[in-house]
Order: sequence, then structure tokens, then C-alpha cells
Amino acid sequence: MSKPATPLTIIGGGFAGLTAAISAAEAGARVTLHESHHTLGGRARTAEGTYRTNEGPHALYNGGPHWTWLKQRDLIGPLAPLPPIEGTRLRLHHQGKLRRTPPLAMLKLLRRKPEQAPVEQDFMTWATGEVGEEGARAAAHYIAVATFHHDPGSLSARFVHERLRRATKLPPEAHYPRGGWGSVIDRMATLAWNLGVRVETLSRVDTLTSLPAAGPVIVATSLPAARRLLQDDTLQWDSARTTLVDVALRTRKGDPFAISDLDRTGWVERFTTQDRTLAPAGQELIQGQIPLAPEESKADGTARADHLLDLGFPGWRDRLVWRRDAVSNGRTGAVDLPGTTWRDRPAINRGNDVYLAGDQVAAPGLLSEVSFNSALEAVTLALAPAGLDLKSA
Repeated sequence: MSKPATPLTIIGGGFAGLTAAISAAEAGARVTLHESHHTLGGRARTAEGTYRTNEGPHALYNGGPHWTWLKQRDLIGPLAPLPPIEGTRLRLHHQGKLRRTPPLAMLKLLRRKPEQAPVEQDFMTWATGEVGEEGARAAAHYIAVATFHHDPGSLSARFVHERLRRATKLPPEAHYPRGGWGSVIDRMATLAWNLGVRVETLSRVDTLTSLPAAGPVIVATSLPAARRLLQDDTLQWDSARTTLVDVALRTRKGDPFAISDLDRTGWVERFTTQDRTLAPAGQELIQGQIPLAPEESKADGTARADHLLDLGFPGWRDRLVWRRDAVSNGRTGAVDLPGTTWRDRPAINRGNDVYLAGDQVAAPGLLSEVSFNSALEAVTLALAPAGLDLKSA
């Protein structure tokens, strides 16, 4: 007589939750996934409607662990490549002007190996000692696109430099699924359903006592939501706050592909450069990502985004057909202060058959890779007592 399938409950249907659900179902577990919203995806959702915006970048890095896993399961789908000519249209806001090339000192810093950057020291201090203050500040501000932080120079030198090296690799590691994050999430959801995962949307779980008693639980929510659910005040880690400015403009030849602010922190990118499906024909969709200091407001962020648009897209207001401003507050993934690494973040194993997954827990990786790695580790720990093994990634 066959052994009954191990029950597993997952709370949260974002990228981490779906990764955990698929992995556990492939291993033979009986999986139930609860999602409080009416759609899956969490922060990996793509807006429906005329303008298909994402909450920040929706790139997947082919140097990361989830690339192979997604590829093996045909979950990435078609990619939206950057036309070679557009790659030459990256502009850098440095010393008040738009430039085509970064400071030489910043390029010198990229030659340093990640292990040369100390964990205990802040990036600005270490990088200044390596290449001087100008190059250090430019590099720190550039990598805000992969940290969402208003002052990356204050973070651990190892944390920042690892991201700087990956974000500037040639050929680029970043790739954009056609249709945005939503297309990947749709394929993941379909695979989960086909594997027999029971998906319950509009199903908010406020306490673990409301769940069936049997089986382990994986909490794949934001860290603040996990803190409330588990009533555990130790679930704390630094994140960041960012103004997101989405605008649709009538298309004009010669617009830049992206603008990186090296004088402060901020990034503006024309996402329809790679993917024409994100906006109607004849229009281009642009997003500004402006990290906010604790004392700054949403209006401060939108003003800085508008300034970058003024510099790179002269007369853009006359071409404006749609706009939306928002703030991503504490939902931008973990950032590591000097003296800390990913190993110091909240542990995945919380005891009593409860496990965490998400982008602010103790797992390595860049952006969504943290969610992926933590989800696989959570499933491995949850199913180990039952003798179930995950399929190799």
C-alpha cells in the first residue's frame, strides 16, 4: 500500500510561494497554497490594461540559480532582447550633465574581485580607499538600481560590490521576459495547477491555528506580513523605500534607453526599448525608480524623476499620454549593513514545522534570486522528515 502524500501548506502566492509549491509538488507532496489577493504574483505581478507596468525591474539574471530551474521547466518563455543600437543609448547623469561613459575610477573599481570587498566596512569608505571619492560615489549611486537604497555607500562593501559586478557584466546577465513578470507568473501558476497544487485565492490567513493541524507550513510573504502572522518581533531586516514613476509618451526617435543618476541615486528606463508589448503602438513606456531617504517624501522622488526626464527626454510633457506615481515602501528586498551578510537575516527554519521564504530572509542571491533560493531551502527542510527529494535545479 502506497504511503499517503505529505501535506504542505504555503502562505503567499508570489514568486517564492509558487517556486515552493512547484518544487514540493514535483517531490510528491500534497500542496495547498493560500493567496490573500485575487491574483497570484505578489510584487512580481504585471499590471493589466493598456500599460503593462511592473513594480520595479522585471529582469532575470542568467548568472543566477533560478535561471536554470525556470529554463528546465519552460517557465521563462520568450525574451525581449535589447537591440544593439539601443545599448549605446545608456546615459549617465554625472556632475550635472548627461554623459555616455562613466568615470574612469568607477571602471577601475569593477576590476576588483568581490572577495576583496570587506563585509565589515561600508562600501563608500572601502571604495574611496581603492579608487578615490569620485569613482566610489559614482559606483555607489549606480548600483541603486539593484538595491533600491537611497545611500548604497553606507551598506556593506561586499554586499554592494557583488551587485555592482553582476549589474555591469558584459555581456549583460539581465534578461527581460516578454510581457513582464506577469507572463512568468502565469506559466508558473499553470504548472502548479497541472502538478495538482490546490490554489486558494482571496484566502487570507491571519493565524496558523486556522490551518489544518497536519503538515509543515511555509510562509512566503513579505517580512512584515510574516512578522504579524507569526507574532514574532525578531523578524526584522533593513529594506528600502522607492518612488516609482511610470509615464507613457508618444514615441520619438533618439530617446535614451536609460539614465543612471551618478550624482544622486535614481534610474530611468524605457522598457518598451526591449518589449513593445508593454504599451500601445506609437507609445513608449518609461519608469523612473528614485530611492527615498527616510526624511524624503513621494513628491521629492517624483521631482527628481521629472528632472531626469527633463534632461534625457526634452519636451516629454508635450508627449505625455499617461502617468502614474507610487511608492514601494519596505518591499524592495533585503539590504545588508556593514558587518552583516545574508546569513545574518531571519532564518528560514522557524521551528515547529514553520519555514520562511522571501527576499529578506537568510538566502544568497540578487533580487528575486533570494526568494527562489529561500523557497527551495524551505521546501527541502519541510519535506526532509518525509524522505522526499527535490528535483535538481
